[in-house]
Amino acid sequence: MNDKQQPGPGARPWQIATGVLAVALVFCLGVMSQNTQGGGPQAASTVTVTAGAGDRDAAASQSAAGASQNTEQDSQIARLARRQEGDPMARGRVDAPVVMIEYADYRCPFCSVFAEDTLPKLQPLIDDGTLRVEFRDLAIFGDDSVAAAAGARAAGAQGLFWEFQEALYRRLPNQGHPDVKDDLVLEVARQVGVPDMTAFETAYRLEETRAAVRRESDEARQMGINGTPFFFVGTRPVSGAQPLEVFQQIIAQEKAKAS
Repeated sequence: MNDKQQPGPGARPWQIATGVLAVALVFCLGVMSQNTQGGGPQAASTVTVTAGAGDRDAAASQSAAGASQNTEQDSQIARLARRQEGDPMARGRVDAPVVMIEYADYRCPFCSVFAEDTLPKLQPLIDDGTLRVEFRDLAIFGDDSVAAAAGARAAGAQGLFWEFQEALYRRLPNQGHPDVKDDLVLEVARQVGVPDMTAFETAYRLEETRAAVRRESDEARQMGINGTPFFFVGTRPVSGAQPLEVFQQIIAQEKAKAS
């Protein structure tokens, strides 16, 4: 446990009803993937159960439709994983059976708690090839959030994304939404040993870098994700900085499902 102040007892992770969210996600993912015929999203399959001799057949059809829909949902969520070799914002094998996608804001105290306390304890699963972690920006707390994400991306261009992220989180208090100004970003970059500070500062200030942060954040919002941290662990949505055991259990379940 680090010596930083933890979120107070009145604070809570963003709580999203995952059942409702999953429906919204599947709808948006279906639109974004453009996999439906006729150029538009298809409505969810429904089955009307009527009284009489056909009841069992109708129930069986409904069950099959539900299973088919769940399979399609899983498939669409799985396609969010980039699995790109050399991705500076990812760690772990590209062929890992489970990919965990994290949506986070550097000014979110619960994102900091996850990064400092939980993610390091998942490292054994990354090391043994079970888990791959892919980070996504979801900058929801204003311009300073975009600036922090731009700094991490600029460090990532020199192979130090995760080092910068960890150092920045440790510099920020785990409460409220602390400011992230230019001097702090540059100081953290020097702290983690960015070799070319001129190139770093150029990339950090580049509008293209910040546009990439905003674009990724907008994509998350289009899928109905409006709180941080939020995760897809394999095909399972997880809201908030849940306890380590929750992540470990879901990773094990998703690994078994993938095998």
